[in-house]
Parts: sequence; C-alpha cells; structure tokens
Amino acid sequence: MLNLLLALATLAPAAPAPAAQLAPTSQESELDRLLEGLSPEEQLARRVTDEVLVAQRASPAVVYIETNVVRQRPSFWGMQNENVQGAGSGMVIRDEGFIVTNYHVVRDARTITVSFQEKIDPRQYRADVVSFVQEEDLALLKIRGEEGQRFPTVPLGTSADLMIGEKVIAIGNPLGHTHTVSVGIISGLHRDVNVSDGVNGALHFDDLIQTDASINQGNSGGPLLNINGEMIGVNSAVNVRAENIGFAIPVDRVRQVLEDQLLGSQMHRAWLGYEVGENDDLVVTAVTAGGPAEQVGLRVGDRIVAIGDTPLESFEQYRFERVGLEPAEAVRMRVQRDGRERNLTIPSWDRVTGMLFERLGLDAREVAIRSRNGVGYALQVTQVYPGSPSEAVGLQAGDWLLAVRPEGATGRRVPTRVDLAGAISGLRAQTPLEIEIQRERRTFRGKLILGGAH
Repeated sequence: MLNLLLALATLAPAAPAPAAQLAPTSQESELDRLLEGLSPEEQLARRVTDEVLVAQRASPAVVYIETNVVRQRPSFWGMQNENVQGAGSGMVIRDEGFIVTNYHVVRDARTITVSFQEKIDPRQYRADVVSFVQEEDLALLKIRGEEGQRFPTVPLGTSADLMIGEKVIAIGNPLGHTHTVSVGIISGLHRDVNVSDGVNGALHFDDLIQTDASINQGNSGGPLLNINGEMIGVNSAVNVRAENIGFAIPVDRVRQVLEDQLLGSQMHRAWLGYEVGENDDLVVTAVTAGGPAEQVGLRVGDRIVAIGDTPLESFEQYRFERVGLEPAEAVRMRVQRDGRERNLTIPSWDRVTGMLFERLGLDAREVAIRSRNGVGYALQVTQVYPGSPSEAVGLQAGDWLLAVRPEGATGRRVPTRVDLAGAISGLRAQTPLEIEIQRERRTFRGKLILGGAH
C-alpha cells in the first residue's frame, strides 16, 4: 500500500504556485544604470571591439570573385561544353587594383568578375589573371578599372612572429554570403597538408597556418588577419573532413612568391625588348636590337619615370605595372634622358613572339595537318631575321621545324609556338641546340647557338 501511495503521490499534479515576478539580477541593474548614464554615441562606442575595428579596416579591400569556366562533360552525343560558375575571395594589395587570391579560385576561368562591399563600391569589375604559381596555389589578378583609379588595400603584416592562441579574423564570401567575418585563434603552425584540387590530383602544401576561424567554400583566397588588421595569411578552403580546422598560406611565403615568381620577367605576357636595373632608379640596362623598344627610340641609360599615367617611384611599383601589361597593346611610357622627359609609345608583342625573335631570330606559324591519326600541328618558319642565330645555321622561311633540344638531350618535338618557346625557356645564352628541320621533303639536322634574353 505504501508503494502505491508513493506512486500516486508522485503522479499527482502539484498545486499551482502563486505567480511571482522575476527580480532583476544585480548585474542587470548595474548594466542598466551604466547605460542610462551614457549618451547614444557612448553606448555605440562600447560595442566597438578590436574585431569590429579589424573588419572595418580590412573589409573594403576584400573582393568577391565570380568566375565562368567552360568544362567538357561526356554525353550521348560525345563531349559537350558546360558553363560552370565558381566563386571565391581575394584581397587588393596594391591600390592600382592588384589582387592576390588562390589559384584554384580562378583556374581555367573564361571570365572573372570582382565586386567590393556594395556600400563601398556598388560596381562590378572585370579582372584578368596576371600570373599564377599552381604549386603554391597563388594567383595575381588585375582589376580593369578606369585610368588612374585607385582601390582600398589590405596592409601586409608578417607571419614570422605568429603565436599559437593568437586571435585572428577571417574575411571572405562563404557559400556566396559576401564579406562574412569569422573570429578564431591560431591553432597551430607549420602544418603539412595534402589537398586534392579535383582536377590535377593531390597537391602538397607545407608550413601552413592552422586556425579554428571558419574557412569554408568561398572563403578561399580571402585574408586571415591579426588583431591589428594586418594580413598574415591567405585562407585556403581544404577538405579535411573535420570541423573548426582551416588553413592559410603564411603572408611571408606569399610575399616571397610574389617577388620571385608572380612578378618575375618569366610571367610577362607583353614583350617589349628591354631590361631595367633592379633598383629604384629604373635605368634601362639593355635594349634588344630590332625589338619594339628600339624601334621607337628607347636607349640604354634612359630612366623610366612613368608607365601610362602612373608615375613610378620604386622598382617594386614598376614590377607590378610591368607584369600587368597586356600583349598586342601599345604601352605609353615616359622616360628621362639628359635631364629632359620624352614620351614613347611602345608596340608590345606577345611573349612567345618576343622569345622566338630574341633567342632564335625567327618567327613561325602553326599549320594544321590531317593524317590517319586525326588532326595534328606542325610549325613552319615564316621569317628569319638578319644576323640572327637562325640565319647563322642556315634556316629559311618555309622550313618545317621538327625538333629543338639542348645538345645531347633527347626529344623534343615542337608542333606549336608554345612548345618551341618552352623548349628554349630557362636556357642560358650561348647554349648549343640541336635542331631538326624538313625542307622539300628532306630532313636536315644542325646546331644553333641560342641568343640572349632580355
């Protein structure tokens, strides 16, 4: 009986308690009293944290990147082209409109559109890939702005003194949500990660920054910032199948890749036929005979003071302006000679044409040739320049270039202009090359001494 009564007592509804009002806690009362004594402006100022200040400083320079990529997919009727939309983030590092982002964000893009915070700049801009280093997953873009237009920039910090536990802020556009800010800490340093890019297989990255700040799809290419609002890394969205683990490329490596590769002469798409000294004087040290610069009167000893409407104050600034020049477009340049300034307009050549002219002394065209195996290409010499290495070895217009290789090497067939340029790229002047040609159905071999490179 006792058990039953206890059970019934447990199940019986309790009598309703009289309603009671919650009394404010002492903390709430103190906060109310504090806020009552502040003006609206002072109340707003209390909410401005370090994170808010960082977002206000850096967000105007963070861009939303949209790409259009044409990929082939199999179908019943064979391979079909398909337009694929992509998205990512980037940051402006030079006020002329140069953007750093991840290479995988813009890989194979037919068109690139960038946009800023709408309240900062509501316009959309087209952008171009200036250079990239796939192995480092970094790319440099240039906004197609108006002549002389300037853009907000993110200041670059250093990754040499980062501390585990240090607060960091990531800004980007995850899943299309533009200019999203997330906060976290540095969870680890010097991390090695293998990442599949979905196209070229696994890529290995070492010495990355690990953070628990949210880095999701669409954040790729955006900045990781310290509490002073300085960029300390480039966010890289990677599939590690774990929450709260993201990685960023350290800014010191980004700076090194910029200096050694992204801004290097090997990335120049426009070939002008001159060199400058690697200092802030910007004095011309070499001019290629017969090249576009010599044709308009540029001389050794001239000092370059402006490209277009942009005055040049340093070698670094010159490198950014130079790498952004487009092939086949005339380049306006202002130079100083004997105390007087002169305006020159240099017709630029594409890089391949310039390399073939400067290093081999020839030009060539690609010819499509049908065979039982389908359509292939062959390279036919169209011009041999007087006094050139090609003239010295006896090449003639109309010859078919079959192979070009360093002496003693094997390979290398050159069915296209790009293949030919690749065969000589990186070789020193005076390197002996073995060449194989066909003339009037007969095959000839010879040795060509490679010319210099400016």
